[in-house]
Amino acid sequence: MSFDPTNLLLVLLAALAGGWLARRLGYPSILGELAAGIVLGPPLLGVLSTDDAIAVIGKLGVVLLMLYIGLHLDPSSLGKASRPGLLASFGGFVVPAALGFGLIMLIDGDAIAAAFVAVAMGVTSLATKSRILVDLGILNTRIAHVLMAGALFSDIAALVLFAALLGLAATGTIALSGILATVAKAVLFLGGVWLIGGWLFPKLGPLIARRKFDPSVLFISVVGIGLAFAAAAEAAGLHGILGAFLAGLFIRDGVLNHSQLGAVEARARNVSVGLLAPVFFVTAGFKVSFEVFTDSFLLVVAVVVLATIGKIIGTALFYLPTGYGFREGVAVGAGMNGRGAVEIIVAEIALTAGIIDARIFSILVFMAVFTTATVPVLLTRSIEWLRRRGELVADDRNGILFVGAGPVSLRMASLLAERHPVTLIDTNPDHGRAAARQGLAFIKGNALDEEVMDEAGAADAKSLVVVTPNAEVNLLAAQLAKQRFGIPAVYATMPDEASQSMLRLLDDLGGELLFGRQVDLADWDVAVAHRTVVDLSYELADPEDVVRSAARSTNRSTLSSLPLVVRSDSSVEVFSPERRVREGDQVLALGKASDGWSARVAGGSESPGLSVPRSPAQ
Repeated sequence: MSFDPTNLLLVLLAALAGGWLARRLGYPSILGELAAGIVLGPPLLGVLSTDDAIAVIGKLGVVLLMLYIGLHLDPSSLGKASRPGLLASFGGFVVPAALGFGLIMLIDGDAIAAAFVAVAMGVTSLATKSRILVDLGILNTRIAHVLMAGALFSDIAALVLFAALLGLAATGTIALSGILATVAKAVLFLGGVWLIGGWLFPKLGPLIARRKFDPSVLFISVVGIGLAFAAAAEAAGLHGILGAFLAGLFIRDGVLNHSQLGAVEARARNVSVGLLAPVFFVTAGFKVSFEVFTDSFLLVVAVVVLATIGKIIGTALFYLPTGYGFREGVAVGAGMNGRGAVEIIVAEIALTAGIIDARIFSILVFMAVFTTATVPVLLTRSIEWLRRRGELVADDRNGILFVGAGPVSLRMASLLAERHPVTLIDTNPDHGRAAARQGLAFIKGNALDEEVMDEAGAADAKSLVVVTPNAEVNLLAAQLAKQRFGIPAVYATMPDEASQSMLRLLDDLGGELLFGRQVDLADWDVAVAHRTVVDLSYELADPEDVVRSAARSTNRSTLSSLPLVVRSDSSVEVFSPERRVREGDQVLALGKASDGWSARVAGGSESPGLSVPRSPAQ
């Protein structure tokens, strides 16, 4: 087996650079990795090439990627949107798949190749949408649940159909006996997987929980299970990626506890998404040919147009029985239009098996790139359309979690508790007693522990407010809330000394800077504890006034006010410069008595607050 370490290094560097550039432009890393392979590989510059070792690494990367995707998904969380998600995925899969099948049959007349193209056109991408949903701030809407459920159903259907087609193609015949044999092996495989994953794994869960296994041992064991399932799928005439994906789906809470599952998932992501799978996607770009734009330009256009129209219209039409409206169906279809890892994997395996040629493969790759590029634009426009019409429906998440229960945190929590269930998490029992005196729910524990977050209700929380003086802890808590529990809105305190890279990381997570600026929280906590602050209320024409005032100040720790919440006639919400303040809304804030505020000291029985026409932080 040939192996050139320098070539592997160049491929990894190309994947790193391409993925970084794609993320900076708001697209998933896979598009950048593909583009790097196309530009730097044989299709254009020819700087990169592949060898046997790189091919093996890429294939292992794909298997581990599918294992990670299975681990990352939680089928039990899809109950909120199972019916609309199933309808959306069915329409969004069947219609573009039928159009693709008909198109290829019309041109080439090869039924097996046409079926593979149909599967590739029908699939949708989970990874493409997850970041976009965060960026648009709609993780707490019905559309977000439908999109994720629809993508899961679509990907499972695509993998099962693809595996069955691969087994059918391997027989070289469409005789009834061959079809029945393929179906029988697939049914036996799926039945065995269901028995092992659904019955045996949960039985082993309590035994694993009682043993303090090293996370590395657990990770290697999970990889071994994934490879065993992949081998079983291959033996059944299917493809290993289906087995690895199903293995990940069955390794859930109850098989491993929260912390164990999180540790395994993090390692699986680092090894697959961070290292091995990019090798596959870069080398997949090597097989693309630009000749399709001269030889088959109209076919490229037809595939892209039919894939896009079929996905959006098919989803919207089959979505009508939900009663949620055609416009919401269009928005769901726009979000499901992106293709990604699964589509590229299907196309590459079909090419390697000789079922499709390089021309069709290239068309499918460009179709994945072009359709994915439409998602941010079309989904953003669709969401704005629904917002203008008042048709963007929120889900039933409720409650606000606070990480940290110091004096400032307790003041915010007590204000928000007027309209929301509030729970505070802290390791300090004194803070817990202070919370109890104010009638606030309190969980003693470390908020970086998934079991503590789960006990506090993170799975159903709509907001997380992180109020500790430790920037690293705040970022880790924000990351856990977003990536593990899908909490839509996350606000985190950042001290004055926090670096720009920390602020960028918070922004990349989709979190917001609490108070609208960096704050010396310890200084404010001391002021509240010593009752040297006053309660303020004021109206703002623009919440950015506070941020602009902060930027003008030469001493951030002694700014005149600390905005906590925005109160309207119907709600009390966390203050955010991103929130539109309407006429009559009040910002409730803290001011230091030492800065000259003459209102009563906060914390007394009578704290009427001070009304001023604009931001006092001047």
